[in-house]
Formats: sequence, C-alpha cells, structure tokens
Amino acid sequence: MLPFLTGLGAGLSLIVAIGAQNAFVLRQGLKREAVLPVVLVCLLSDALLILAGVAGIGALIQGSPVLLAVVRWFGVAFLLAYAAFAARRALRPGTLKAAESPGKGTVWSAVITAAAITWLNPHVYLDTLVLLGSLANSHGGSGKWLFGAGAAAGSALWFPLIGYGARGLSGFFARPASWRILDGGVALLMLALAVVLATGH
Repeated sequence: MLPFLTGLGAGLSLIVAIGAQNAFVLRQGLKREAVLPVVLVCLLSDALLILAGVAGIGALIQGSPVLLAVVRWFGVAFLLAYAAFAARRALRPGTLKAAESPGKGTVWSAVITAAAITWLNPHVYLDTLVLLGSLANSHGGSGKWLFGAGAAAGSALWFPLIGYGARGLSGFFARPASWRILDGGVALLMLALAVVLATGH
C-alpha cells in the first residue's frame, strides 16, 4: 500500500495548486453547469497521462542507468522548484475569483474548454509523463503501477470534490488564508518527495 499512498499524495500535491484547470472546474461548479462532463474529462485525461508516464518512462529508462539518473535528478529539481513556488504562494496568497459568464454555456463548449486546458498545457506533460513517471519508476516492479494508480486516484478524488463542492467551498476559498494553508502543505509535501527521490528511500 505504500507505493499507492505515495502516488496518491504526489498526485494530489500536483493538482491541488490553483491553476487554469482547477479554476475552470471550480467556475463550472460555482455556476452548476456541465459539472459531470468537465470532471470526467479532467480525471480521465489525468489518468491516461499518468499511466502513459509510468509505462513510457519505464520503457525508456529500463537498462539505462545514465538516463535513469538524468530523469531522477530532473525530477528532484522540478520538485524543489514546485515546492519553492508553492511556498511563495503560501507567503503571498491570492483570492480565487471565478470568471463571470454572460450566459449559460453549452455542455460541448465546456467539454472542449476542459480538454484544451488539460491537453494544451505543457506543464501537464512535465507533471505526469516526466515527474510522476520518474517517481513511479523509483519504486520498481509492480510498485510503479500501484504508484500510478494512487496518483490517478488523486485526480479521481480531487476533481469531483472541487466540481461538486464548489458551492460549499466558495466561502472558504475566498479567504487568502485558506490558500496559504493549502499551498504551505503542498510545499512541504513536494519537498519531502524531492528528498525521497534524491535518496532513493
């Protein structure tokens, strides 16, 4: 269960930080428009990318210690940078404001927007194919697939939570202190993952 739980924590730490994808899901939730299709697009896309990262990185680094070392230290650097950005957000929190819409949009427009925000974002490939893939392969054997399943489970938990819980959470996340707590936790977790990846423990 340890690889699964580590993957769950890593997956959640990468998606909870506010960004275009989360902001869009929250906006749809606050408006109560096409919430289910948008949530499904986001979590299924993440699951596909995570599993591709686990499989692809594993195939690339198998039998290549040099490539493994490069990917490993890239992952460490990326995690440390991510932790630094999260810490900066925690020190300088902002308020999430859902974009206002002049009218009710269609389900298809919401689905296309969610897909574009997900698949056209270069950071999603670094997060899933490279970072989560390298973290997964540090477990080796069947452990990497448990890690990948845990990371995908993080998406499956997070997107329904913010999509359907947006109404109830709108007051909480309107306070800068709430994002400060969230980003502070993300920074600590990312730092811990960087240490784990660097030491191999």
